[in-house]
Amino acid sequence: MKHAFVTGGTGFLGANLIEQLRADGWRVTAMHRPDSDTRLPRQLGAELVQATLTDEESLRVAVPENVDALFHLAANTNMWRGGNARQWRDNVEGTANIARVAREKNVGRMILTSSISAYGYHSETITEESPQLADDPRHHYLYSKKHAELALRGEIERGLDAVILNPCGIVGKYDRGNWAQTFFMIQRGQLPGVPPGSGSFCHAGSVARAHIDAYLRGRCGENYILAGVDASFLEFFGKIAELLGKPVPKRTTPAFVIRALARLYDVVSRFSGREPVITPEKAALITRRVTASGAKAERELGYRPDVDLETMLRECRDWLMAQGLLEKP
Repeated sequence: MKHAFVTGGTGFLGANLIEQLRADGWRVTAMHRPDSDTRLPRQLGAELVQATLTDEESLRVAVPENVDALFHLAANTNMWRGGNARQWRDNVEGTANIARVAREKNVGRMILTSSISAYGYHSETITEESPQLADDPRHHYLYSKKHAELALRGEIERGLDAVILNPCGIVGKYDRGNWAQTFFMIQRGQLPGVPPGSGSFCHAGSVARAHIDAYLRGRCGENYILAGVDASFLEFFGKIAELLGKPVPKRTTPAFVIRALARLYDVVSRFSGREPVITPEKAALITRRVTASGAKAERELGYRPDVDLETMLRECRDWLMAQGLLEKP
């Protein structure tokens, strides 16, 4: 029986991965922070171990010797300058720590869940050959994801076998805090407007499967972009509204309005110390076109990006309703 060690197992992508690993007959050890809700990974059949990415000694205790695969999914997705210092510790120093421990413990292969954000903003479709332009610390989430990859590459140079995955916007079941927030806002009539940007959206189950395939077939040191369905936010939010039986938005809010509001909220937050509803970092993301190609992952990993937008959004909605987190339309 193969043994997988998973960080981020209490998150929604982690839950999808644990579910598929267990279905494939793997033994799974899921790492969690002291304050995490561990009910879902426990229900899915994972063994639990407590550790913290920023505490290297706790990782040395938690990670078993010679585990077959270490899937590093845990990440800090903050998009507010007030959380940047913590984000650097979690994403960059944390990745360096877990990669170092993986090498010391002779892990068979490490899979890093990075993000399309590590490539920064491009006017053209992003591929693995595109330069990673996330060099501006003001866009700190993007900046931290690029530097997390660089930290991992340092351990690859020292002998660690590792593969890097770059998913786009992930949609599917077990989501409470990612795109699920859009469901909540639309159902409550709290959506302030529709941004003019667009993105590539991928199915959580397909992304989880790509992690297992990256362990089996990926090439050491390679990046694999996991793309999916390209859609504007007007299409994306409109489909959610349809699934909830709510009025479908017909137009977008101009980018300059969203960015101006974000700057205003940011000024207020400097006095209040509280994270605003929309930050300059979030405004930059949702007012741009961020689309990518997953052709390399399709070719080398057998990645399947063919789940349509309605199917993945319906899966997310149905799970939220089953948990009593969303009202039925």
